[in-house]
Amino acid sequence: MARWLKISLRILSVFIGLIILIWLAAAFYINRNKKEVLGSILEQLNKNLNGKITAESMEPTLLKGFPGVSVSLNNVLLRDSLWAKHKHDLLKAEDIDVSLNMLSLLTGNVNINRIAINNASVYIFTDSLGYSNTSIFKSKSTKDKTSSSKSSALEVKKIDFNNVNLVLENQKRFKLFNFAIDQVQGRIEYPDSGWTGKIKLKTMVNSFAFNTRKGSFLKDKMLEGTLSAHYSKEMDAVILAPEVLNIGQYPFKIGAKIDLANAGFNINIAVDKILYKDVALLLSPNISSKLLKFGIEKPIDIRGNIIDDGSGKYGDPLIKVGIKVRDNIVTIPAGTLTATNFDGSFTNQDTTGGIIGDENSSIKFLKLTAKYFNAPLKIDTFTVNNLARPIATGLVTSQFPLSNLNNSIGTNDFDFKNGTANLRLYVKADIDNFRFTKPVVSGKIQIADADILYIPRKLHLVKSALNINFNQNDLSIQDGHFQLGKSELNVSCYIANFANLYYTDPSKILVNLKMHSPQLYLNEFLPFLGPRTVKKKVKSSGGMKTASKELSNVLEVSKMNIRLTVDKAIYDKFMARNLDADIALRGEGIYLNKISVAHAGGFLSLTGNIIQEEASNIFKINSKISNVSVKDFFYSFDNFGQKSITNQNLRGYLSSLVNIGGRISHTGKILPRSINGKVIFNLKNAALINFEPLEKVGKLAFANRNLSDIRINNLDGTLNIKGDKIEISPMQINSSVLNLNVKGIYGLTAGTNIEMDIPLRNPKGDEILDKKQKRESRMRGIVLHLKAVEEKGELKVRWNKDHD
Repeated sequence: MARWLKISLRILSVFIGLIILIWLAAAFYINRNKKEVLGSILEQLNKNLNGKITAESMEPTLLKGFPGVSVSLNNVLLRDSLWAKHKHDLLKAEDIDVSLNMLSLLTGNVNINRIAINNASVYIFTDSLGYSNTSIFKSKSTKDKTSSSKSSALEVKKIDFNNVNLVLENQKRFKLFNFAIDQVQGRIEYPDSGWTGKIKLKTMVNSFAFNTRKGSFLKDKMLEGTLSAHYSKEMDAVILAPEVLNIGQYPFKIGAKIDLANAGFNINIAVDKILYKDVALLLSPNISSKLLKFGIEKPIDIRGNIIDDGSGKYGDPLIKVGIKVRDNIVTIPAGTLTATNFDGSFTNQDTTGGIIGDENSSIKFLKLTAKYFNAPLKIDTFTVNNLARPIATGLVTSQFPLSNLNNSIGTNDFDFKNGTANLRLYVKADIDNFRFTKPVVSGKIQIADADILYIPRKLHLVKSALNINFNQNDLSIQDGHFQLGKSELNVSCYIANFANLYYTDPSKILVNLKMHSPQLYLNEFLPFLGPRTVKKKVKSSGGMKTASKELSNVLEVSKMNIRLTVDKAIYDKFMARNLDADIALRGEGIYLNKISVAHAGGFLSLTGNIIQEEASNIFKINSKISNVSVKDFFYSFDNFGQKSITNQNLRGYLSSLVNIGGRISHTGKILPRSINGKVIFNLKNAALINFEPLEKVGKLAFANRNLSDIRINNLDGTLNIKGDKIEISPMQINSSVLNLNVKGIYGLTAGTNIEMDIPLRNPKGDEILDKKQKRESRMRGIVLHLKAVEEKGELKVRWNKDHD
């Protein structure tokens, strides 16, 4: 055994010695024949060129290629014939290491095993007319393609790039690829079908621009990994089997087919658990700037294809991307989607055969479920087409408790305590700066058993329900029911062209509202008289805050026509039946176009308006009163803000024409001394009971008559109201106790100055006279000329020396 080991070692020693001897012989040969070897190497390199590669010098680098023989070509330069015009060297290298086949060298041939390009730049250039400096390479003849001889072709088994800047610029198609290659190592074999190889690379991407007008993909990203490549002669294409390539910090699985015949390619990309932001930053600025307006918090999975058929027909490559999002948080300009799930896709050629670009781009969200401000959303398919002028379409469905919206919609205008919402809406909207504008909506929103507080007006609606129907631009409300305190309202509504005017000119929105109530307590609606309560807004995203503010403003500035019918209306002490009202709301004004109501045994009708102001409200009323109980009428209106003549002093039935204006508080009270206007009235079967001025007169001149209960069959009069003064136009009063003529000023607070002419004749003595005789005898006999004046806060009756 030892003997055979010794023999084997001797044989190995002889073999190694032979190799060293041959290597020394080859080295000696190269050293003695530098010029011839350099010429042979350049001849091999020039076999596939129309031009020539030049090298300034060659030096042996024996140890680099051991056991082969290596040489270093210095200052290698490759230029095409039009270099003087475009100034781009196809190859410029400080040195190129070439490893030669030692045995072929001894036979007088030079076969190249390995080429290493070091400290070099490669610039592949195509000008705007389509000329390329790669035209220096020969195109094979038919004879070359069919030849089975391998000796005529350059077959390099190993190609390395070290510190090489590689640029591919195509000015005609606006492409620019620029790689700062730290290292590329290729191992190549040459089967009959073409070649196969493993390529290990490490390179920085300076530019990866399919369209220089739109910017670079993978900008400033490091690519590192190993690719398996195969060149197929039959297809004239290089095929990259799917392999992991690290791009930045993420492992991408990348495969590709590069069609050399027409410079086309098809790149497949897959990556799992990558942050959305990092994906966006890998893309060109025209895409990433849009994508970064959105956010996805947790990592996602992405699949994509980048395809260029090489024809130059479309300019941009075809891009197809798929994305999978599960249980994620997505931020959009209008807010945040939580618990988000969807499968998304993007393509820049939505219509097959159409152009490639923004105009034919499409983003689709499939089977999207999420919570939007605590409201669950479900969208089977949501599509954004034409990214040049984006249009979004989708069917949105949701069902949720209204209380989910509290502290979510950007303002504290609404407080939802109960109720459910069920919506099914088909939406089509323009997208401007990634916000929906002027959406066209079709569908329905159903709200049931709602308990809602509208904070700006302090309105608390309970047991509320309504169906809101959207018919593209128009909006209607059906089967609406609200309860405000003890008031009940059944509502229907129609708004024409709502969607358009909401965004363009909400002040032109006209709401036609019909309401019926079996009973209505008007004081529960007094908050409409007051200014909006301003409350601190909750924090919210800009989009939702803006939308909520817009909605709140629209509710305030839009116009509203209200047709209201009420079986029984109650306001404080006022109660009426069969109320029929035509009311308009315009800006800060409430316009009472026509109101009629049965009250106090008679009828009232009125027109007027209420203008809202910060401190109180201005009102104007034109009213016709027909045969109402004067006692009940004064009681219902709280004696019109004065305490001198009250419902306790009055009996009878009143008909009147009232034209007054004044101020009313935000709580519905008439402000003292604010009323101005005119009242023309008629009293029938009336009585004036316990009216202090006349009682004082009675004590002075008619002690035997009861002036605490004066009966009046008919009385016509005109009152001019000026603040806290009531001007009594000359008026004849014929009563059961006395007759008198009255005129002057009655002060509600001060300034009373009433002139009274009172004949001492007792009207009872004239009861047998006819009307003409009564008129003629009315002022006969002794007539008292008195004046009721106010002195130091007390009413005094004096003789009127200056009577008419």
